[in-house]
Amino acid sequence: MTHFPEAATPARGGFVLLDPVTGRPVRTLAFQFNPDTLTRTLQPQGAGEEPGDRLEVLRLKGPPHETLRFEAEFDATEQLADPTRHPREAGNGLGPALAALELSLYPSVAALTSEDQLADRGMIEIAPLESALLVLVLGSKRVLPVRLTELSITEEAFDSALDPIRAKLSIGVRVLTVHDVGFGHKAGQLYLQYHRQKDRWAALITDSAASLGVASI
Repeated sequence: MTHFPEAATPARGGFVLLDPVTGRPVRTLAFQFNPDTLTRTLQPQGAGEEPGDRLEVLRLKGPPHETLRFEAEFDATEQLADPTRHPREAGNGLGPALAALELSLYPSVAALTSEDQLADRGMIEIAPLESALLVLVLGSKRVLPVRLTELSITEEAFDSALDPIRAKLSIGVRVLTVHDVGFGHKAGQLYLQYHRQKDRWAALITDSAASLGVASI
């Protein structure tokens, strides 16, 4: 877990689930402890993937595929010690917190029931309902629409009802881009904001080639 000086008030990272139709927040899951490390991998989407393709080698088909991996820790000791501060979660350990994240991987019960009813009538669902949009928030400058690609949960301690009270999560996500969802989708709008923030950050760099010991390139 990451510790900060007492004078600093760190922002808390976490996930927000948005309704896929309205874009409104449905549920928020804040990290109790911000991750110590975050591994980001960017895979460029070049037009010329074959060696010697001189006409296409510098062209890009779209934004890179960006994946993030990190570990998150959760501990329900606080809510066990003072259930009045967490009345809705008291008595369930980390069950609510873990379920909130896991459900982003599940179709809803209503969708499953509807599919079963259609199957009984010899029909199929052509376009399944969208799941909730998962947004990873890493401070105000990094608000990323993502899709879970990996979720490994290690439950480490349990209460008397065998509800987990300590857990470590290994999480992998892929950032959704406008090529995945389109420009009009809420995820596409969030991605463009994230992309623009990169433009603003890059514009702050003022070094020239002289700082590398060469007069010009």
